[in-house]
Amino acid sequence: MVRERFEEDLRAIVRAKSVRFRDDFEQKPAPGTISCDLPGPTSEGRPRLEAVFDPARPIDARARQMLTAGAHVAGLLLEIERAHGRWPLACAKSRGEEDGAAPLIGSSLPIRILRDRIERVAATDFTALIEGESGTGKELVARQIHELSRRRHAPFVAVNCAAIVETLLEAELFGIEERTATGVRGRRGKFERADDGTLFLDEVSDLSQAAQAKLLRAIQELAVERVGGFGSKRVDTRIIVASNRPLAMLVEQGRFRLDLYYRLNGVDVHVPPLRQRRDDVIELARYFLERHRTFRPLSLSEAATDALLAYDWPGNVRELERVIERAVALAGGPFLELEDLPPALLGGYTDVLLPSLRERSSMRAWGSRYARLVLERCRNNKRQACRQLGISYHTLQGYLRFRPEQPDARATG
Repeated sequence: MVRERFEEDLRAIVRAKSVRFRDDFEQKPAPGTISCDLPGPTSEGRPRLEAVFDPARPIDARARQMLTAGAHVAGLLLEIERAHGRWPLACAKSRGEEDGAAPLIGSSLPIRILRDRIERVAATDFTALIEGESGTGKELVARQIHELSRRRHAPFVAVNCAAIVETLLEAELFGIEERTATGVRGRRGKFERADDGTLFLDEVSDLSQAAQAKLLRAIQELAVERVGGFGSKRVDTRIIVASNRPLAMLVEQGRFRLDLYYRLNGVDVHVPPLRQRRDDVIELARYFLERHRTFRPLSLSEAATDALLAYDWPGNVRELERVIERAVALAGGPFLELEDLPPALLGGYTDVLLPSLRERSSMRAWGSRYARLVLERCRNNKRQACRQLGISYHTLQGYLRFRPEQPDARATG
């Protein structure tokens, strides 16, 4: 938390696009980047503090001086993290932000619990099962488990089981030997490519019974035999699988092998849907807006913020990201307004808020509409509606007698 606060504060001071610790010593800094080596031992390579600036804005001398000074503070933070065994985890989090996917943004209790579980799972080599609805970020969780593990310097190989044709599944996972068929070139399968690293099998629930049997044997023996080959080859691969449907339910329905389920369900990780962590919706929306700031800087209006919070997000984080991209493309001003959001997302806002905004309705007109909605929900029980609204019976009667088409004396007086 201290490292992340330091990176954010230094970024604001030097007005950079991003500031982060880096430990990939062989990679050269990108254009528009200032990189400062951190003081300390060099036996394991020298980490650096890297700031990425907007190429269109010149980098002034003050920013360079502040980054040089910041590198000494960062060196102290690095030694503290090393003393607590946290330095590899910190760097892995920074690298995980570079693949274009949203990191685990959020401060709500469910996301904090998820982060803690990821770190605990990453410390082991056990098979992990990630379950959650579509769009919640299951692959991102798998990548973070890999980046926080001892295998982080080895490959992370992702396979979408639902996208592989049944007849090609065995060759894709286990490989194929040269000249097995006319015109076929030999190649390694995903298990071999992920040797010493992590193999992520997404949507494993979509595998057929025959494919499940082949996968079970490979996981049991941690050995693969290429199509057309003779003899098996052992692999050292960590298996992480994901499903948008509960595997236990599929086992009860006879659609998933029980023995494979026991093999895969070593450590389970549940990714909560976005509607269960509404406190993170605005934080995520601002993160996506920041990613597109170089194209069009936008800020959330109050009305758009309320609409985003009121929506249930059946498509989860992926849907929110698409909504923000649409708004960035269509917005006509510096603020993301209600008109920039999809009609399906607005729901009742389309029928109530937008007409009122266009007509510049008074507060009395708004109160009248809301009182009628509550009264309808209370099945025309006026006393119950008064209790819910927190107003007197006389005040409710005044709201009900008011008609929006009537001139509002208080608003015009």
